[in-house]
Amino acid sequence: MPRRFGAYGGAYVPETLVPALGELEAAWRSSRRDPVFRAELIRWSRTLGGRPTPLYHAENLTRRAGGAQIWFKREDLLHGGAHKFNNALGQGLLARRMGKRRLIAETGAGQHGVATAMIGAALNLPTEVYMGTRDMKRQAPNVQRMRLLGATVHPVTSGARTLKDAINEALRDWITNVRSTHYVLGSAVGPHPFPSMVCDFQSVIGMELRSQSRALWGRLPDLAVACVGGGSNAIGTFHPLLRTPVQLLGVEAGGAGRGPGASSLVCGTPGILHGAFSYILQDAEGQVRETESISAGLDYAGVGPEHAMLRDSGRVRYVSVRDAQALQAFHWVARDEGILPALEPAHAVYAAVRAAARLSRTKRVVVTLSGRGDKDLEVVLRHDAAQSR
Repeated sequence: MPRRFGAYGGAYVPETLVPALGELEAAWRSSRRDPVFRAELIRWSRTLGGRPTPLYHAENLTRRAGGAQIWFKREDLLHGGAHKFNNALGQGLLARRMGKRRLIAETGAGQHGVATAMIGAALNLPTEVYMGTRDMKRQAPNVQRMRLLGATVHPVTSGARTLKDAINEALRDWITNVRSTHYVLGSAVGPHPFPSMVCDFQSVIGMELRSQSRALWGRLPDLAVACVGGGSNAIGTFHPLLRTPVQLLGVEAGGAGRGPGASSLVCGTPGILHGAFSYILQDAEGQVRETESISAGLDYAGVGPEHAMLRDSGRVRYVSVRDAQALQAFHWVARDEGILPALEPAHAVYAAVRAAARLSRTKRVVVTLSGRGDKDLEVVLRHDAAQSR
């Protein structure tokens, strides 16, 4: 029976994929009990990935906020520049365990495509990545990186030419080549077991955060903040903290502010997208709406089903941050801390600064800095130039 998170989740897929999902779930659950697999995962994470990533005290940003102490969980320092490495490595090792000879992936911001290309190269598995042409244009450096790493990048010209459409094409490929190919789905979305499996591989973020904060301060933070598109870095941060008193804040993309942007939890309604029942942005007839965000990685009309359950339960609070506010936070982090964050976690930084300003100086706020911003420089500079005219 496909796992659900309350009312959400499931596996609404063509019959062709049911055996593949069952095979994947069996391999994943077996690997969780296998000390050899876990040791290999840890070894690759350390030697290729560079884990553990540190907690960093953003002292200047803290002064700007004028309240609680702000810390960054530095996933931007991971190999490839984003948290996406954690999941791509885990799934790549699973693919090899299952005897799959080819990897495919979708990507929006390009970071998951880069991570999958790196893992494909390291494990000697040919890799192909689907990416919307709109995202290819605004994330050109990552397209070049994927190709240099040996991956084939397939431009997707259907729909809005963004992440949703790239997932559609990757699923079509998987249905056709399911026996030889593993689909490295990049976020905690899609049919079971993907949401649970991606959470498992990304939970290293929250587990490290938990142990590092106790070592540094003798206690857990008061608030943990992460951006939410499909929701992988956020669920990886939140899941190990769910049974603690830490407050949790997820931050979606509000776009330019003329509509819901890509805020499916804040503005959406329950529906089915890409094989799972969750909150999605849809019209009155149930058709998926086009999304809008300056951040390619958050530009998605749905969200992982575990986030939907956490929203309904109230365990996690979800808010929306607009493009202009994320850009403002990008510049805060650059000028205050000497770090160029990706536009995705810049949304979370903005919300964290606002939350910290309302808390006392004895409190601690941790923001998951899920990726670095070199991929976004052209977008930021173009926006800055437009603002200065």
